[in-house]
Amino acid sequence: MAQSLAPESAPAQHWSFNGPLGHFDLAAVQRGYAVFAGVCAACHSVGAVHFSDLAGAGLSSEQIMALAATWKVPAGPGGQGQSTQRKGRPEDAFPVPYASPDVARAANNGAVPPDLSRVALVYPGGPNRILALLTGYGATDTHGRQGIHAAGFYNPYAIGHRTAMPPPLRDNAVVYADGTPATVAQEARDVTTFLAWVSSPHVDSKRRLGVGVALYLCFLAILLVILKRRIWSHVAK
Repeated sequence: MAQSLAPESAPAQHWSFNGPLGHFDLAAVQRGYAVFAGVCAACHSVGAVHFSDLAGAGLSSEQIMALAATWKVPAGPGGQGQSTQRKGRPEDAFPVPYASPDVARAANNGAVPPDLSRVALVYPGGPNRILALLTGYGATDTHGRQGIHAAGFYNPYAIGHRTAMPPPLRDNAVVYADGTPATVAQEARDVTTFLAWVSSPHVDSKRRLGVGVALYLCFLAILLVILKRRIWSHVAK
């Protein structure tokens, strides 16, 4: 019985960021941010990410400043001892949607939505399973039932085939700045790409550095071989 309730294996997907020479599609990352900000941020946080990190997603400093200003972040206690808010700044971390875990539980039927800062790294199945989970709500269980039950929403890619999270995506939930049609499948793939980038925002620069070091070492090895042959060329064999 326990085995039957294990999450199903997510279908393998092609991701541009997979492999040692992979790279993130920054247009998809930016679209994924739009999905996160417009849909996911109502419940989930990415507390390990600062607005300034979005420079790695291809945004200019002016764009980051304007984007940060659309968010409200805590400004500390006000004159009456109450918490106040201010517009975000590039150096701020993304704000959390709930003041405390108790508030989060009260708003989500006892469940605390997890922080998504490293979800693509720590979630078993990684991006493939995140995508499958986001698009797996239309399936029916072994009894032919679909939708919400006492234990939550049926989803074959969730632990126990149930999740407290209702289907988060719908067609045209966001408007993409580049004109890409915002279907559920597109939104799911883009926000998965964004979460993968959030989990490793500097991986592309590290890969470029690694490739540069490898090319330098190859050049150095060739140079040493040529130098060795030239130095020892006068020695009779």
